[in-house]
Amino acid sequence: MLTERRLPHAPQVDPALIDAFRALPVANISDNLHRMVGARGLRPFHDGTPMCGTAMTVRTRAGDNKVIHEALELVRPGDVIVVDGGGDLERALIGEIMSSIAKMRGAAGFVLDGAVRDLDSLAKDNFPVFACAGIHLGPYKNGPGEINVPVSIGGMTVNPGDIVVGDGDGITAFSPDIAEALLEATRAQSAKEEQMLAEIHAGTYGGGYSAKAR
Repeated sequence: MLTERRLPHAPQVDPALIDAFRALPVANISDNLHRMVGARGLRPFHDGTPMCGTAMTVRTRAGDNKVIHEALELVRPGDVIVVDGGGDLERALIGEIMSSIAKMRGAAGFVLDGAVRDLDSLAKDNFPVFACAGIHLGPYKNGPGEINVPVSIGGMTVNPGDIVVGDGDGITAFSPDIAEALLEATRAQSAKEEQMLAEIHAGTYGGGYSAKAR
């Protein structure tokens, strides 16, 4: 049941680790999460700049953004504001103004299981905004809502403090507890794919790329 909980922030992830994951493709990270962890139905609405940061989670009533306004007062530089709007597409939860506030306060991005508006403005900006759809109808502002609780985003569970990564392929998230091993595995796969692509473009590729890594 949706309540009015406001829980403390989870610790932020080491910025060096955040920078490392931001440079890697979400598809490769997902491959090394057993191809099982990812949000369905979300896409970027900004200019395509990659995103990575620490999850600050929000759960709100469908079509209502009161608690998102509260989250903007609490957001830390480097946080990704992850909003569980229940996948409702009837009303936009944020638009240009709230995105601009989040950017000004140093947030790493917005991820919304719901809709957004002011699409022309969002598309020109480098501030990451991922959502399910766009619609011009504005939100209610009545609540209730929760901050820093486990949420569901496109069928993917995100906990406060998780690392959230996004690019043109979508969104994935994972615990910092597995980050070092995941980083090593993803870097190895990315290097292998870069070598394979170089061989393809040079006309020297002879096959042999395993099904596990494709």
